[in-house]
Amino acid sequence: MMETQILSGQKAVGDPYLHLKIDSETQILLPIETTQEVLITDANRLTVMPNMLPFFLGLLNQRSHIFWIIDLGEFLELSPLKSDVQQYSIAVIRAGKKAIGLATEKVKGVTRLPVEEIQSPIGKVKDSLIPYLKGCTTENEQILLVLDAEAILNAPILQ
Repeated sequence: MMETQILSGQKAVGDPYLHLKIDSETQILLPIETTQEVLITDANRLTVMPNMLPFFLGLLNQRSHIFWIIDLGEFLELSPLKSDVQQYSIAVIRAGKKAIGLATEKVKGVTRLPVEEIQSPIGKVKDSLIPYLKGCTTENEQILLVLDAEAILNAPILQ
């Protein structure tokens, strides 16, 4: 069973994942080792670029690093963020020299998950999600998607 909080004196069980909420029905687990940082930033800090696909929210300059911010829900063909949002919850992922910010409804914290609880997503989720997943797991009868950060960073549509 997954732990969303570790009580003092308990040993941590499983690998750490950043727990993200896309919408009321969709939650994502992102491996901590691919997560550079988590930000909450005002929507007006993003520089919107014209003629981009709808999931590109804009560019963010953070500590002299500029990177794209994408709406993770819309990128995965799930539900997009509300258009009137004032702030974005962003998980910045990195692999090598590539970095991108994944905007979600909420960053829920860190969850630990034993690797043996990750199951194949085939037959459990939309086929279009499978290239971006390491697998999925179930918590309280809800499917949690385990993202493959490198697959997102290397997605042909983001190149």
